[in-house]
Amino acid sequence: MSAGPPPDRRLGTVMLVLAWIVGLALAAQWFSGLEERRRNPNQQPMSLHVGETVEVHLERNRHGHYLATGQINGQPVTFLLDTGATFVAVPAALAERLQLVRGRPIMVNTANGLTESWSTRIDSLQLGDIQLHDVSAGIVPGIVGEDVLLGMSALRQLDFTQRGGEMILRQHLESNYE
Repeated sequence: MSAGPPPDRRLGTVMLVLAWIVGLALAAQWFSGLEERRRNPNQQPMSLHVGETVEVHLERNRHGHYLATGQINGQPVTFLLDTGATFVAVPAALAERLQLVRGRPIMVNTANGLTESWSTRIDSLQLGDIQLHDVSAGIVPGIVGEDVLLGMSALRQLDFTQRGGEMILRQHLESNYE
């Protein structure tokens, strides 16, 4: 009569299976982080202070877009720079989590056509060391995903240039000499 493998062998098999599971989970996490870094190569935007100017250098992703991690009202968001957008456009689900107040209804023309949206104001918007205050924005239910379109209501407060695969945003700081 066979009693099966000895207990220490069963324990070894269980430990080997657990090691494989942990290894596969770590590999999956690493690869998902790699994919997110490819999609958004500016997860920690670099800032450079030059005199009275703050510069943020952004790298273009493999699809030719400029995505960057930033903050709205102190909460982390991913911005997609969109010089063709009139204002900062926040997806409705994200706007709710950020507790943005819906203002008057407005009609906006999106890639998906004309849609009803709501005006709102962003108290603070930060990208690297660039900080903007009281920014005009819209809550747009038709935006799929979580990316905030960083449109001209924010970008017109900055100087920006694009060369090759890099975009440089510049904010001229106010002098506080009294």
